[in-house]
Amino acid sequence: MSSSRAHARIGTARQLEILLAVFEKRSISAAAKTLHLTQPSVSMQLAKLSSAVGLPLYYAVGKQLQFTEAGLTLVDSAREILKNYEYLELKLAKLRGLESGKLQLAVVTTAKYFIPHLIGDFYKQHPQLDIRFRVGNRQQIIDYTSEDADDFYVFSHPPKNPDLALVEFLPNRLLAIAPEKHPLADRKNISLKEFASCPFLRREEGSGTRHAIERFLAKRGVDLNVRMTIESNEAIKHAVMSGLGVSILSEHTLAFGGHSGLSILDVEALPITTHWYLARRQSRPLSPAAMEFLEYARNLETVPEETGGIQDI
Repeated sequence: MSSSRAHARIGTARQLEILLAVFEKRSISAAAKTLHLTQPSVSMQLAKLSSAVGLPLYYAVGKQLQFTEAGLTLVDSAREILKNYEYLELKLAKLRGLESGKLQLAVVTTAKYFIPHLIGDFYKQHPQLDIRFRVGNRQQIIDYTSEDADDFYVFSHPPKNPDLALVEFLPNRLLAIAPEKHPLADRKNISLKEFASCPFLRREEGSGTRHAIERFLAKRGVDLNVRMTIESNEAIKHAVMSGLGVSILSEHTLAFGGHSGLSILDVEALPITTHWYLARRQSRPLSPAAMEFLEYARNLETVPEETGGIQDI
């Protein structure tokens, strides 16, 4: 059978990795820092790659690099080639078993409060694994799914994507909160409209919590009196404590992040009940670590070693 020798003529895997780093950073110095290489080493490897291709790959516009058509074509292929290397490693890891390997998670901001407890309990059972997770708002995690660099993505409101397989694994209640001395703090059966008329502190566009709240209120024809948009659950809690307004946050944010100085309100139709989901790309091979974690998550009834807790309303 004849075999193409293109792989021998057009660069090495390391050169393709360097190319992608430079493309993402749009800077040789920034890419060198990320790869723990010197700038001359990065420049030399890219020069060799350009020579092998026979075309320029990029050019400088001020302090930023712009990629040529040949460079962009090579970037697209480099991603696919390196992804195949990663898939090969996952398949080999499956043959080696669970003795070694890594587990990579990408989680929405609110999940950062309980995921460490989840990972901690799992890690005690499998201390040989390299477990990592990164955090972003809902839109950022949706964007991460297209990168296909993680084994699982944790959402409370996953996107509609036919390539994502979903596993529901924990409940997620969204609770109404106010300062301890707020006029509504000791009230029962507060109407949703009265609560919504209070100055409200909301999460930023792209947040899963905001998405759930807006969908919930739209179904009931209720509008919020928005005072402020804040890109952090912790900042919202402290803003509520200081009397800037009311809000709605996940019970996990309150249980693990603390809720001293806050009152959980008894509001009509609340809490908003949602669930946490593990999402994974169906095209991505499951490593032994990923299979074990998936089974572990499926059997969860609550967050391991949960402390504090939130009193039911």
